[in-house]
Amino acid sequence: MKLMLSLLGCLMMLSTGLAAEKETRFFELRTYYAAPGKLDDLLARFRNHTTKIFEKHGMVNIGYWVPLTNSENKLVYLLAYPSREAREKSWKEFSSDPEWKEVARASEANGRLVTNVVSVFMTPTDYSPIVEPSKAAEPRVYELRTYTASPGKLDNLHARFRDHTTALFAKHGMTQFGYWVPTDAKHGAGETLIYILVHKSPEACAASFKAFRDDPEWVKVKADSEANGPLTVKDGVKSLLMAPTDFSPAK
Repeated sequence: MKLMLSLLGCLMMLSTGLAAEKETRFFELRTYYAAPGKLDDLLARFRNHTTKIFEKHGMVNIGYWVPLTNSENKLVYLLAYPSREAREKSWKEFSSDPEWKEVARASEANGRLVTNVVSVFMTPTDYSPIVEPSKAAEPRVYELRTYTASPGKLDNLHARFRDHTTALFAKHGMTQFGYWVPTDAKHGAGETLIYILVHKSPEACAASFKAFRDDPEWVKVKADSEANGPLTVKDGVKSLLMAPTDFSPAK
């Protein structure tokens, strides 16, 4: 009996340890469109002030990026919170912070820095790794990928990623940063998968995906999973290559 109780205790501890390894935080992917000629000023405001004030109010800075081809003057960044309720509390405190108000006023003395903000609330998938910023010795390229599933096929898409795709990505040298689904209908809840990969360079990204697509295992997995139709809509896969900013925790 003592042995059985001991084994049961060990199993419970193991189960708890495994559960602790799952990503459970609430995430927000924000895209800022800078006014013409104002991107550098916007980056300076984040570098010198905003990120620190975010931290002051309990927001976790995960990563800040600019697209490699940035004709729209975009800044993309990712924040993490304990919950959606914590997110609302943090932003309310941030918005009313006297330090932030003064920073915003001073930085916009010659005009607004941002013309539009798109905010996507997200929760991690059950197969997402823990989202942890890291820095490499050499600059890396981050790839933001967004999939729009065919009607009723999101669960099948998740199953393919969970059971096959993630392992094949790793096989072909892709670092998996995180996988999420939007929580709100206006940003694709129930039909969208968002994830970020990390590559050594744009060329490494292209080489990895070529090897992945040519892999016989992937060819079979794709064919089997799409026997009853494609899992994503036409033109439903979007990719954005991004470079981390100098102040990004993830580099």
